[in-house]
Formats: sequence, C-alpha cells, structure tokens
Amino acid sequence: MFRKVSIIGDGAMGSFLGMLLCTKRQARAAGRIERVRLWGYDRGQLEQIARDGENKRFLPGYKLPAAIEFEASDERIMAGADLVVSAVPCQYMRRVWERLKAYFPEGVPIVSVAKGIENKTLLRPSEILADVLGGGTSCAALSGPTIADELARRLPATACAAAADEALAKEIQYTFNTPWLRIYTNTDIVGVELAGAMKNIIAIAAGIIDGVGAGDNAKAALLTRGLAEITRLGVAMGARPQTFAGLAGLGDLVTTCISPKGRNRSFGERVGKGQTAEQARQATESVVEGVATCESVVALAKRHGVEMPITQAVHEVLFEDKPVQEAIADLMKRRLKAE
Repeated sequence: MFRKVSIIGDGAMGSFLGMLLCTKRQARAAGRIERVRLWGYDRGQLEQIARDGENKRFLPGYKLPAAIEFEASDERIMAGADLVVSAVPCQYMRRVWERLKAYFPEGVPIVSVAKGIENKTLLRPSEILADVLGGGTSCAALSGPTIADELARRLPATACAAAADEALAKEIQYTFNTPWLRIYTNTDIVGVELAGAMKNIIAIAAGIIDGVGAGDNAKAALLTRGLAEITRLGVAMGARPQTFAGLAGLGDLVTTCISPKGRNRSFGERVGKGQTAEQARQATESVVEGVATCESVVALAKRHGVEMPITQAVHEVLFEDKPVQEAIADLMKRRLKAE
C-alpha cells in the first residue's frame, strides 16, 4: 500500500480521490496513508479551492478534508511521493506532464484515471505518460463506473486497478479500496483504457437517443451494439474480450449511458434536442472527453480495419453536420446480418 500520494489534477475525480485517501489517512490501521497532496494547473483555481475547502466548480457541495495539502509548486508536489495519480483529462495530459517531467521522481509508479485517446498520436493515457516520462515508468489505470458525485456521497461503487504488472495493480487496489469503493485488479490495461475511452462515444449516442425521445428499446439496442463494436476494436488492438464484459467495459458503459450526471450523455442529449455540438459543449462545465475521443477512435478503426457504425454515426453528427434523424435512419437501414 502506498503512503505518500500526490494527485495531479484538481477536477472532480482528483478532488474525490484526495477525499478518499484522507479518509484512509485518518484511520488507525497499520500502513495507513501518511500524506495526500493535490496539484492544479491553474494556481489561482487551486488557491480558491484551498480557501473555500470545497471544489465549487467541479465537485460542489462536498467539503474537502483539512488534511489535504494543496501544492501549486511543480517541484514540491513530487517531493517524497511514492505514488503519483494523474487526474488530468486525456487531451491535456501531454501538456501537463511535459511541464512536470523534470520533477517526476525516478522509479515512482503513476496511475491514471483519465478516459480518452489522444488525438493525432492515438495513444492511451498510460502510453502518453510513458511517452513523456520514459518507457521505464511503471504505469497503471484506475477505471470503472465511478461518477464522482456518487463516490463523494459514499454510495456503493466498484472499479478496477489495471496494470501489466499484477503486483502494482494489487498495491493500487489496497491503496484505494474502502468499505464503499471495492477495487478489483486486472492485468489487461489495454482493454481497460480502451473500454473507458470508447464508452464515452456510446454515451454521447445514448444522450442523443434521450434527446430525440427514441425510447428505451432504442437505448438498449445502442448499448448492446455499442459494446459489440467497442469489443471488436479492443480485441483487434490486443485487449482481452472478457475485459469488455467487466467493470471497465459494460459496467462503465451502463453508468455513463443512464446517469443524468454523465457529461457525455448530457452533452449528447443537448445535441439530440437541437443544439449544435459547439453549443452543447459550451453548456457543459467539464471536459466532454467523448468528443475528442470520437475522432481518435474513427482513426483507430480505419487503421485496424474494424467496422464501427455507431461511432461513425456520432462522428458524422458532431463533425460533419449530419442531421440526427438521418444518422439514426441510416443505422437502421444497414444491411441485414446475423448478430
């Protein structure tokens, strides 16, 4: 179990993880957390969170523990850490870690909670970290159906700690497991990260279904066929098929597609109700990862020769101004085949 944890990113998930670790810090069990530090890209915003004792922008309504150390210094945030958490949205990771890499402590593992695929490079979060910090860096992912607001309320939830190194996955499991958040391990980090990224595209489509009032039958079909195409691409890229039936796959997909708090689903609902993609994006406070990821996944599908009709339809609506009803009609008119 790691004892001195530095969290990079002061969004909803970074703030929640700080809360969780401080809860374990207060416990009297042996091997407890000794220190939790939180860093933000914007010094002013971080200072405001520290003053208020609350992340009013990304996780309003929840007081942050006094034990969290808010650290704006790029150098001091890394000093003494035995685990670093990257809670930076995928498309911003490279910029942030290029800034911080000079201070990253050699040999310290890093776990990402981002869900996305970088545009242009088509790299997963752990691959971005390895690319910036060096191929010898021990990288892991923490992913699953984890809406920050529900986690902050201590509602029962599950997630998986994924790493090619099973020992690292187990250490992360013990570090973040609590009575209300059960952590499983998984050695298929490729599948876990791909599932976490691609489900956001299907969630946008689910929101569109809600926005046009297409009904529950349509949403059930969307989730089922969406999972099928996510799995096809994942397997083509070396992931294990069973990963997509687990927490990081089906579990996260269901949560993201049905929750009214899901950013990607809510974004899609606005589009379904007639807003342009840009209007829907401006109405969303946090980053809608599925929009940028959609571009990356279309490129990956082409590279690997994998058919992904739902992802392609979402791309046409968001980036090619295709009318929503036309996109739905075209999906329904595709050539008949076996399931």
